[in-house]
Amino acid sequence: MIVGQVLGLTACLLVSASTSSAKQPYVLVLGVAQDAGYPQAGTKESSAWKDHSLRRKAACLAIVDPVSGQRWLFEATPDFKDQLHLLDEAAPHPQRPGLAGIFLTHGHMGHYSGLIHLGREAIGAKSVPVYAMPRMKKFLETNGPWELLVRLKNIEIRPMQTERVVSLSANLKVRPFLVPHRDEYTETVGYEIIGPKKRVLFIPDIDKWEKLDTQGVKIEKLIRKVDVAFIDGTFYAEGEIPGRAMSEIPHPFIAETMTRFSKRSKVFKSKVHFIHLNRTNPALNQNGKAAQEIRKRGFRLAEPMQRVGL
Repeated sequence: MIVGQVLGLTACLLVSASTSSAKQPYVLVLGVAQDAGYPQAGTKESSAWKDHSLRRKAACLAIVDPVSGQRWLFEATPDFKDQLHLLDEAAPHPQRPGLAGIFLTHGHMGHYSGLIHLGREAIGAKSVPVYAMPRMKKFLETNGPWELLVRLKNIEIRPMQTERVVSLSANLKVRPFLVPHRDEYTETVGYEIIGPKKRVLFIPDIDKWEKLDTQGVKIEKLIRKVDVAFIDGTFYAEGEIPGRAMSEIPHPFIAETMTRFSKRSKVFKSKVHFIHLNRTNPALNQNGKAAQEIRKRGFRLAEPMQRVGL
C-alpha cells in the first residue's frame, strides 16, 4: 500500500512538473548570423550556396508565452518571413502575423529592415506594436518607406526609455539599456528579458566592452544577473577581413571576450552564448577548430531554434 502511494505521488509530481514546463514562457533563437546572414550576397566561396543546412539567418530572438499564446520578436531582420514561419511552426498562432510586439535594438540593416514585410505589399498588418528608443522612433516616423508603415497603421510605435522596464505580462518584463555602437541614425540598446524563473541577456551589437566600461557598466555584472547571455560574437579575431580596417567596424572579438572572462567560473562562462556571427567568422563551422576552442574554454555558441526557459 505504501509503495502504491509513493508511486502515485511520484507520477503526480512528474505530471505536475511536465505541465509546469509546458506553461513556462521561453526564448527561441531564430537566427545567429550577422545582419547579412550566411552566406552573404556577392560571395562565391561558401559551400552554403549549395548546402542549405549550412545557411544561417540573421540574429533574432523570440519570446513565446504558451499560456496567453502571445509571441514577441527581438529584431525584424532581412530574414523576417523565414523567421516568422519558423516561429509559426514552433508556436502556432491563428492570426497573421500573430505578434504581440517587436523590439528593435538599432538602425542597422539586419535589425529593423524586416519591418517592410508588415506593409500593404505583403502582410498588411494592423497596428503591430514596435518598441523603439527615441532616435529609432523618429527615424521610422520620418524616413520612407518606414513612415508609410506608421501612416497606414501597419505598425504602432511604442516609445521606450533606457532602463525603464516594459511589462509584457504579469510575469514577463523587458529592460532596455544603452550600449555604445556606430549610431549613425539611431541609438543602440541591449535587452534584459525577465521571466518568472530566469533571465536572458541580449546584446547582438556593441563596439567594445571597454566602451561599455566607460559608461559605468561592466559586462561581467550584466552576465552575473542572468541565466543565459546572448552576446556579440561578430568576429572571432583581428585580421578576419582581409583588406579592410576592422577598427572601422569595431566589435569585441570572441578571442578578446574569452581572454577577458578567462578567470571567471565555469558557471559564468557557460552562460555566454556568442551570437551575430559574421560570414568570415570561423566559428560558424560548428565542427571547426574555432568552435571547438570556444567550447573547450567553457563558452557556447547560440544555435538555431535553441530554447531557453524563462
